[in-house]
Amino acid sequence: MPQDPAERRVTVTGPPRRGPRPRAYYRPRTEIDEQTTLGHTYVRSLMRTQLRAALTGFAVLALLIGPLPLLFAALPGARRLEWAVLGFALYAPLVVLARWYVRRAERNERDFVRLVEDR
Repeated sequence: MPQDPAERRVTVTGPPRRGPRPRAYYRPRTEIDEQTTLGHTYVRSLMRTQLRAALTGFAVLALLIGPLPLLFAALPGARRLEWAVLGFALYAPLVVLARWYVRRAERNERDFVRLVEDR
């Protein structure tokens, strides 16, 4: 007598259920190394923040140095002022601007590494 197909026994196999399954660990560094779309987005965000810092520094530099020819043209007899401004007074703001830019760029890179290393 044939068995009914609905009563047939089936053996189901699968992974053991002893403990929690190990999850696939997500690493942004892997995304960057494999050049996926997400990795490209990470690198592009770093480049965008670095460009923003560079353009800000350039704008401050242009505002600092740009009006100097107009100032010197308005005061034609002030040769000593020109030498004092170009030779001495301009260096302190340039050093401050350079330090700001370097600190900002390093902070951007540190934030990017913290994001990628998942700390």
